[in-house]
Amino acid sequence: MLVKVAILSLLGGILCLDRVTFQLMISRPVVTGPIIGLVLGDPHMGLISGALVELLWIDRLAVGAYVPPHDTIVAILVTAGSILAGMGHGPFFTQLVAFSVLLYLPAGILAQRLDVWIRQSNDTLARAALEEVKAGNIRAVPRNHLRALLRTWIFTTAFIFVAALAGIFFTRFAFPALPASVLKMLHYIYFFLPLLGIGVALNTVKNRGAIPVFCGVFLILSAVKEFLWT
Repeated sequence: MLVKVAILSLLGGILCLDRVTFQLMISRPVVTGPIIGLVLGDPHMGLISGALVELLWIDRLAVGAYVPPHDTIVAILVTAGSILAGMGHGPFFTQLVAFSVLLYLPAGILAQRLDVWIRQSNDTLARAALEEVKAGNIRAVPRNHLRALLRTWIFTTAFIFVAALAGIFFTRFAFPALPASVLKMLHYIYFFLPLLGIGVALNTVKNRGAIPVFCGVFLILSAVKEFLWT
């Protein structure tokens, strides 16, 4: 398991760089989740985990100086925690996903603070590069830029490794010991999370006329699924 956690941490650190450099949208939870799930052999779990996290924080965008909660890391941890906990797609699949989401949501806030600290620390490198340029050393700009990227990747990777390892061990110990009443509650939470996420998503819609259309399409698709896949 240590090897798998190390691999997903290294890959997760690379995916998180997209938030500050590449910006190809691969750091969005709905993309990151399936990628991590594919690496761990369960892209379906990754898609569900990523979609849930995406909906919950879809209204928190990095605009200007604002640093949003680190939803990318949460998607990585929820996916890895659900898969590597060893439960798979058993009878407690919905409860395990809900348990993992609730367990790792605080990690998004902690990683947000880490992200702020990293960016403030990298500002020092930017100022140093400016001083080097004034002294005629133009090569300091790309060198310090790469140092900032490396620092971001190292700290992010380390955070994912520690959080994933601790969360997986905790899940393996705590989840099987949960009473039936808590498992039932987690089952309901699993179906409540998408509704909460849709509410958050609708809150970002500025065109009021789009909301009834969205709700109508959602109901139609739900009805089609109910009659054709039951």
